[in-house]
Amino acid sequence: MNKQAEPFLVAAAAQVGSDRAHESAHLHVAGEATYTDDIRELEGTLHCALGLSPVAHGRLVAIDVERLRAEPGIVAVFTAADIPGPNDCAPIVKGDDPILAQGAVHFLGQPVFALIAEDRRVARRVAARAREFVTIEPLPALLTAREAHGAKAYVVPPMHLARGDARRAIAGAPHRLRDQLSIGGQEQFYLEGQISYAIPLEDDGVLLHCSTQHPTEMQQVVTHALGLAANQVHVQCRRMGGGFGGKESQSALFACVAALAAKTLNRPVKLRLDRDDDFMATGRRHGFEFDFEVGYDESGRVLGVEIDLIANAGFSADLSPPVMTRAICHFDNAYWLPNVSMHGYCARTNTQSNTAFRGFGGPQGAIAIEFILDSIARRLGRDPLDVRRANFYGVGANNVTPYQQTVEDNILQPLTDRLESTSRYRERRAEIAAFNEASPVLKRGIAFTPVKFGISFNVNHFNQAGALVHVYTDGSVLVNHGGTEMGQGVNTKVAQVVAHELGIPLASVRCTATDTQKVANTSATAASTGADLNGKAAQDAARKIRARLDAFADQKFGGRRDIPFGELVQAAYVARVQLWSDGFYATPGLSWNRETMTGKPFFYFAYGAAVSEVIVDTLTGEHKLLAADLLHDVGTSLNPAIDIGQVEGAYIQGYGWLTMEELVWHPKSGVLLTHAPSTYKIPTANDMPSVHFRTALFDAPNPADTIHRSKAVGEPPLLLPFSALLAIRDAVSAVGGHRVDPPLRAPATPEAVLDAVDAVRAAER
Repeated sequence: MNKQAEPFLVAAAAQVGSDRAHESAHLHVAGEATYTDDIRELEGTLHCALGLSPVAHGRLVAIDVERLRAEPGIVAVFTAADIPGPNDCAPIVKGDDPILAQGAVHFLGQPVFALIAEDRRVARRVAARAREFVTIEPLPALLTAREAHGAKAYVVPPMHLARGDARRAIAGAPHRLRDQLSIGGQEQFYLEGQISYAIPLEDDGVLLHCSTQHPTEMQQVVTHALGLAANQVHVQCRRMGGGFGGKESQSALFACVAALAAKTLNRPVKLRLDRDDDFMATGRRHGFEFDFEVGYDESGRVLGVEIDLIANAGFSADLSPPVMTRAICHFDNAYWLPNVSMHGYCARTNTQSNTAFRGFGGPQGAIAIEFILDSIARRLGRDPLDVRRANFYGVGANNVTPYQQTVEDNILQPLTDRLESTSRYRERRAEIAAFNEASPVLKRGIAFTPVKFGISFNVNHFNQAGALVHVYTDGSVLVNHGGTEMGQGVNTKVAQVVAHELGIPLASVRCTATDTQKVANTSATAASTGADLNGKAAQDAARKIRARLDAFADQKFGGRRDIPFGELVQAAYVARVQLWSDGFYATPGLSWNRETMTGKPFFYFAYGAAVSEVIVDTLTGEHKLLAADLLHDVGTSLNPAIDIGQVEGAYIQGYGWLTMEELVWHPKSGVLLTHAPSTYKIPTANDMPSVHFRTALFDAPNPADTIHRSKAVGEPPLLLPFSALLAIRDAVSAVGGHRVDPPLRAPATPEAVLDAVDAVRAAER
């Protein structure tokens, strides 16, 4: 870059890598941030409610549409027969995910019909009586993943990935272990539920305000369902009140229904789900069942492992195939497995179709190997951290994953060394042993777990992004990009990048709503790629503008180096210099063979580690999280304040998944019993670590050429609370003097903990 750029670079130095407030923080705290439901309703707006199936599986014989239309206050009724295009909103396996039930119902809570009324409460009251208006002939239902696996009922064919000869290695190992593990699912529990507000436009167009992580996909599914061209469907999302993956594909059904009603009636239509209906109609994190056998040596090194991963996919494929792919690709976590055989099964059950959730299968895959190593350590009488270290990926050797990607950026050892020291792990373990020796009822436990998490979409063509940057004549800047803001701070980081490139204060840059009419063909804001992809695209656009301004400044002002940005921009405009630009980025070097499940699916890996300490009441099964020490790798942070918030938030969300967020379906009817905040417990302020909660960022630049050498932070730290679950297991193990491996399932509710305590005591007898 020429010398005339220097003053702007100097001014930009503090724009990235510094603590900056979230761009909407002042609006959040003042209650002025506009979410979809806050958009001022146009005159004539109608409201939609969905009639949900009252049975888990059955043949849909009839819907009494005339009787529904006759209900007071009902303006219109829509069923599958009213959809002009394909009755399908499936993201991958086309045809398996109906917008409204047709021919059959596949889970209790499946949308069967849509009611439109002037008053939302009227529509909801009638929809709540769905049982009165539908005739369904019941059919047998499969309600658990193991039932479906036994029946060989899958949404896609099983997946297999192997390296070496696992069976032979296990058979020849000095020690062997065979066991099972059950890990439950998790509600996204976004504060803002699913909502779409559709407004008919001239010339058969429709504007859709939608709380979604994937505006382009919403544009596409509405286009197909209504028989429109993509340029007739305009989707916009300024911000979401949380998404966590639940608004990646599953916002589609609600977008389609709202758009269908608005187009048919030629009036604006809003569809906002009640929290209970949201729970009943949408999917969540996949619960997993594991069957495994492992062979290992005296040091705890895994010589061979074979594992079945059985995911509860629900009634349709949704995003289960890539979730299972990522689970298989993260089973290794931080460890080199010389002989491994993995078998993934996406079980089709008559429950809500499960979908993306922060980590996207990675946490479910990685937790299995952590349980295995924890069990190996206990059986050998060794410290679990020593067993983990014995299995770590190496540097220059033993550094190739089962899917044949080389781990080139391994920082596991130095990161582990630092946290082991700063957390006083060894000293605390000795203190805990002394406490447990003197305490017959209350038992303390501690665990150290590492993280290696791959960053990129498993589907290569999703790894692209676009952006627009507009510089106005007063020196202010407007940015639009393909990422969606759900509270994670992507707009703040992208604005920082643009401010840095143009050498202006962050306050001069503003990000606007994600909009399919501004940046087309965007990818979902998911897989932790939001800042990586969109930051690079925005940087590309800003650099094009900067280059034009540099060239103009050289010509116009010669050797002057103190031209204010606003003055330079005004002069450039008069000289007819283009002051806006588009930008584009595609992640380089990725490859993936879906048939062999090999390649380089990840641009880089993010690392981390956590030490958690708990105390367990062995009479009640209750526990308290005492302390958490987190050290996480975000490369060269774009915004440390936001990144630390993401790390801590991920830890607490993952802690909730593994310890208290229990999903329960009635074993006969298939009704989701935990369908409201009154029956589904998420972490609160009282569940924070009571002694200390220490979080630090591991300050090492990303070797990969990412935006300012930063690393993604959204999903990887959700694996850190594995340490909390295993600390509970450690405390339960103390009941038997660490001689018995506790069969603890997740979530580790008081009931699950008591079951494990009873099993340990029974084994001791």
